Amino acid sequence: MANTYTWEIGQCDRLLETGVISTLHYTVTAVTDDGVYSVGAYGSIGLEPPDAKTMIAYDSVTEANCIAWLHSALGGDEKIAEIQSKLDSQLTEKRTPTVGAGTPWA
Repeated sequence: MANTYTWEIGQCDRLLETGVISTLHYTVTAVTDDGVYSVGAYGSIGLEPPDAKTMIAYDSVTEANCIAWLHSALGGDEKIAEIQSKLDSQLTEKRTPTVGAGTPWA
């Protein structure tokens, strides 16, 4: 079974004077292949200032640009795999629970 992961940017914090994006707020959602279970995570990460020669004007930045910057700022494929693995574990727990809550008299 292959889970599906969706990375989204919910907000970009920027410097108004320059338009430089300083912080990305993101969510990542994992859904089981049958669509029955889903889990998610939220985070934010600061970005290094861009090179002035290659900077993209704020109004031209796309979500795809931000997701690429996010993945790079997180440390690349290894960190992405770690986050997705943790989400996989949460999905496994939902599908086949190992803990429960409640009262014995309910």
